[in-house]
Order: sequence, then structure tokens, then C-alpha cells
Amino acid sequence: MSDSPFDLPFDRLPAELPIFPLTGALLLPRGRLPLNVFEPRYLAMIEDALGAGRLVGMVQPRVPGESGLSVDDGTAVYPVGCAGRVTNFQETEDGRFVLSLWGVCRFTVAAELPGRRGYRRVHADWASWQADMAGDGSEEGLDRPALLAALRAYFSHHGVATDWAAVERTPTSRLVTMVAMDCPFAPQEKQALLEARDLGARAALLRDLAEAGRHESAAGGSPTIN
Repeated sequence: MSDSPFDLPFDRLPAELPIFPLTGALLLPRGRLPLNVFEPRYLAMIEDALGAGRLVGMVQPRVPGESGLSVDDGTAVYPVGCAGRVTNFQETEDGRFVLSLWGVCRFTVAAELPGRRGYRRVHADWASWQADMAGDGSEEGLDRPALLAALRAYFSHHGVATDWAAVERTPTSRLVTMVAMDCPFAPQEKQALLEARDLGARAALLRDLAEAGRHESAAGGSPTIN
């Protein structure tokens, strides 16, 4: 299923992909991620991407002590990321790009490739994630009331003002994507949400994380959401 006439079909997704490692940043299929790009190597990456399909692979660096794929600067990254298409961008007077990525499809890093203009590139294996292109998946068996109850408790403990009337109107798939991307979960938790096999698995994990975060907040162990 295509969300836009600019979306590439699955069989035209590129074998080579620039990657942007960014701790704590989660991009999911059909999610929108704002970025403020200022490092010269990533400015170069965006310039190149704008002329070559506008796709950028968002990946997370591994936390210290974890094993993982080592890319060309020696930084270990998680092997699963999500490709995003640049849907709009703005140049600023102080030399930055302010842009949005639209989540297209997850990928597995098959191998690293030689860098280009300072940024990293990988061989992207899309085979395991073709279902991302077909939509959000079935909501069959998904316990939306339990998810909403967990989110209510989580937001309440963290003092997050929420328009619950709007939440109730939001389709479950969209709600799960938005909350998973926006909540300040730990990098390992963000990665687990990314790698969840389908909507049902991601919603169940999101509910568990919200319930755990509520209890941590009550014990003073979790930061406040601003």
C-alpha cells in the first residue's frame, strides 16, 4: 500500500542506503520524524539524498558494552533501521537543514560500504520487512482499552497534558506509531519497538513499557516528559 504517489514500490528500494545514527531517535513506517541537521557530513548526506531518491536510513548506535555491527567510524549500531523519505526541508541562514522524514520501510544492515563525503553507507536488506509496505497490519486481538489505560496512567504519572478526546478518535495504528516515537523510552526499548514484528506486537510492547515506566516514575526512577 502506498501512502503517497512519491513512494517507491518495494522492488525499487535501493540496495545502498546512507545511514544516520542517532541515539534515541525512532522512525517507524508511516511515522514522521523531524530532524535538525547541522554536522557537515550529514549536511552532505542530505544533499546527496535529495538528488537520489531522498531516502535516509535511521539507525541507533549501540549502547556501550553491547556488541553490534561496526560501521566505518568504529561506532557499533543496531542492525535494524528504518528508511525515511525526505518530504520537506528548509535551509536556515546559519547553515542547517530543518527537515522531515516519512517512514517508508525497515531494513536490515547486511554490510557496511565505503563512506562518502564523511557519512556512512550500508547495503540494505529489505527482504524481512516487505509487509511494512502493505500497511500497518491487522488489529485483530489487539487490546486497545488496555493500551489506553496504560497510557493514561503513564501520562498522568509524568504530568503530560493530553487531549484524550483526540486520542480516542485516533486509529490504533497511528496512535501506537506516534506514542512509540515520541515517548522518552531508553534506546534499547526504542529498538525493541522498531523490531516488533507487527502492530499487535508493537502495541503489546508499548503497553508493557508504559506500565513499567509508570511504576518507575512512582519510585522516582524515570525522567519527566516535557
